[in-house]
Amino acid sequence: MQRRRVVITGLGCVTALGESVEELFTALCAGKSGVSTIESFDPSPFPVRIAGEIKNFDVSRYLDKKDSKRMDRFSHLALAAAIQAVRDSGLDFSKEDPYRAGSIIGTGIGGIKEIEEEHQILLHKGPGKVSPFCVPRLMANAACGNVAIYFGLKGPNFCVSSACASGNHAIGEAFHNVAYGYSDIQITGGSEAAVTPIGLGSFCAARALSTRNDNPQAASRPFDRDRDGFVLAEGAGILVLEEYEHAKRRNAKIYAEVLGYGATDDGYHITAPLPDGSGAAKAMEFALADAGINPEQVDYINAHGTGTVLNDVAEVTAIKKVFGQHAYNLCISSTKSCLGHLLGATAAVELIVTVMAICRSMIPPTINLENVDPACDPKLDFVPLKAKERKIRFAISNSLGFGGHNSCLVVGKI
Repeated sequence: MQRRRVVITGLGCVTALGESVEELFTALCAGKSGVSTIESFDPSPFPVRIAGEIKNFDVSRYLDKKDSKRMDRFSHLALAAAIQAVRDSGLDFSKEDPYRAGSIIGTGIGGIKEIEEEHQILLHKGPGKVSPFCVPRLMANAACGNVAIYFGLKGPNFCVSSACASGNHAIGEAFHNVAYGYSDIQITGGSEAAVTPIGLGSFCAARALSTRNDNPQAASRPFDRDRDGFVLAEGAGILVLEEYEHAKRRNAKIYAEVLGYGATDDGYHITAPLPDGSGAAKAMEFALADAGINPEQVDYINAHGTGTVLNDVAEVTAIKKVFGQHAYNLCISSTKSCLGHLLGATAAVELIVTVMAICRSMIPPTINLENVDPACDPKLDFVPLKAKERKIRFAISNSLGFGGHNSCLVVGKI
């Protein structure tokens, strides 16, 4: 089967730095942080009291009250971002074959807020009071299902759940789905809303989070010598992928082209990466081979860059393994320094940022990077503190997840 070209024609997001792609990218390039003290519940009993929490999100701007009550927050965020992305694309699905359009959306956890709330009802009021909407709200595939229902999509539709690699895996599967002719349009990305008591408590117990409660905006410090963990965050990022000729026929705006996708697993540890980065390196190599480009053609890497000691060093080791001497010509930055870690949504938001970097010839910085960890190689350009102008022809976006999942997407200017 001949492979078709796949382009990005719509973008949408909801994050702690804004409820639009323009707002997000402007804030990132200005070096702003969306990390703050948690307000949606009382964080005082927890050792960590900060997150990349979305403030003042009003779902009524997107859904009526009846529909919104049947969904968990992670579905609210996904639908809001999807509505933005479809509006941005200019698609009118009443004019499209519904069986040629689908929705593949990732999440690491799904409706965790719903699980917490209904568990309390079960304990204090009994099983007869548990909501009949509990399962439709908490199931991981609720986001992609609700997006398909909202737009009337009847083509390939499923959820990908692979921890922090979920968004990249979803987009990669959507890309190949369109490339090999199973659909012409895919609404794809990731959504997560795990800034909840059990979400925070779980990562606190794992001692994975930064404890800089007194200085939230300086807490997320990828590649920095003084980093002490990642910052939990929430949000959604959605992209519209479309077959190139289909997009041309309707004179669509095209942001960039999706060129390659690679995925591997470390097969090593449920949370720790392979120290030599070989699994992540292979994912990048497979993605570049899928794209048909050489490592030396890449200008920018949007790194996974969590701010955890093991992950940052393993990813840098992987980058140097794949790119060799060219690694020192690359720009490498971590969006998580500004947003925190959106778990299953992080890859989708980061691909949006990567696409915007290509379009604007502007690379957002890795903020809080004051002293590069010697183990991360200070000679590499991590775009510290300030955004950098650079023309980008090809870029990659990495996402690595618990379970040993490694994923990489290659995008290019069109």
